[in-house]
Amino acid sequence: MYLPLLSTERVRRQASPPEAATPLALVVKERGAIILAAVDSAAAEAGLVPCMTLADARARLPQLAVAPDDPAADLRLLEWLADGCDRYTPSVMVVPPQGIVLDIAGCAHLHGGEAGLDADLRTRLARLGLTALLALAATPDAALALAQFRADDVALLPVAALATSETAQLALRRAGLATICDVARQSRPALTARFGAATTDRLARLLGEADARITPRRATAPVMVEARFAAPLTHTEAALRCIEQLAAKAALLLAEREAGGRRFDVALFRSDGAVARLSVETAAPLREAKTLIRLLRDRIDGLADPLDPGFGFDLVRLSVPVLAPLAALQLRLEGGSLAETEVTALIDRLSTRLGRGRVRRLAAAYSHIPEQAAFDLPFADAPGTPWPSPVAGEPPSRPIQLFDPPQPIEVIAEVPDGPPRRFRWRQQQHDVAMAEGPERIAAEWWHRADAAGLTRDYYRVEDSLGQRFWLFRHGLYGIEKLAPCWYLHGLFM
Repeated sequence: MYLPLLSTERVRRQASPPEAATPLALVVKERGAIILAAVDSAAAEAGLVPCMTLADARARLPQLAVAPDDPAADLRLLEWLADGCDRYTPSVMVVPPQGIVLDIAGCAHLHGGEAGLDADLRTRLARLGLTALLALAATPDAALALAQFRADDVALLPVAALATSETAQLALRRAGLATICDVARQSRPALTARFGAATTDRLARLLGEADARITPRRATAPVMVEARFAAPLTHTEAALRCIEQLAAKAALLLAEREAGGRRFDVALFRSDGAVARLSVETAAPLREAKTLIRLLRDRIDGLADPLDPGFGFDLVRLSVPVLAPLAALQLRLEGGSLAETEVTALIDRLSTRLGRGRVRRLAAAYSHIPEQAAFDLPFADAPGTPWPSPVAGEPPSRPIQLFDPPQPIEVIAEVPDGPPRRFRWRQQQHDVAMAEGPERIAAEWWHRADAAGLTRDYYRVEDSLGQRFWLFRHGLYGIEKLAPCWYLHGLFM
């Protein structure tokens, strides 16, 4: 699909567009001059072309309407259209600045064949006020080139379809090579030596000699179900009932794989081309339809903008892009469901209501540095690796609460390696009644080439009031140039 007038038709779609009968051009400032970046069909018929200066264009066409060029807005419109094209196939690729490629292999029968899909796409684009050129070919490069140059056969495409520089195209034409067919008859090594490997690679893709596949905007989900409607659904509740039916179908497919979904994506395609998307992630594999609907209702209730059916949803699609093993649920012998399932359900509802990153879980990291030994992640991303259990009857080796950064303290201790006897923290003095240590932790020398990290000697101490602290001496006496400093790193609760 090639959209030759995308830029100017985008301006026509705005709230206060120029009158339809008024020729329109988009301009950009370049090297101190204002030149035309794009023109509509009326301006083109009057002889205006891109790269012409605005002064020359106004001399030819005084009534010309002008608007600033906005490539970013063009790209947003192109991606919005690509979202709508997901209704035809999950394999859609945007080719800026004016192209979209759809891989419809295995999908055309859902729309009455290739002719039916072509007619439906043309109708929807015309309803949006967009001019589109469509073509069908065996490779993405050939299809887009046929659409752009309005050709029926790849062999008859002009040499401009090779996407080479203007200088290279001029050289090809001077050599008597006007079409792709003429270029294909030449020696490939000679073409490569004269015009570069990019030219022969592009030629091979156009002719189908090279395996050219599109890169879809979204990865194809392993499980996907959908429902189409001749009469669009105009109520959100009806759409939710449809999603529940689709979830039941997806559950059967997931059961066959002995898997559950960790993420569920819902796409609701409106008849006017807009697409509403909802996504739900779960802490554990899930395939129960009622639980999924409850999570989706929570997500819809938390939307800043209500889910608007507009003119109605004519296609509802449920996809499960992330799977995880899930065997059949087995209850305990004494009856009742597993407590872990209830906790997981609670986490799913909290994550859906509060946001994906609000409910978090600590995950262990491969580092012996205390403040780097764990980090928090969204619950759905954190691995559920169990933490090592403490030794029975022994106090914990690490406190639950760590200060970031560690807080400096004043300490009285035996030199060089004695435990602390008294320390002052937050202007309050603590007499140490019991101390255990040191636990020596060296810096990660393989990560610190400047050797800036000093050795830490950690002590677990208890003061005369029974409060327990985690202290460390940063540095060693007689080795580092500066005298070691003491820090309070954590509190044992």
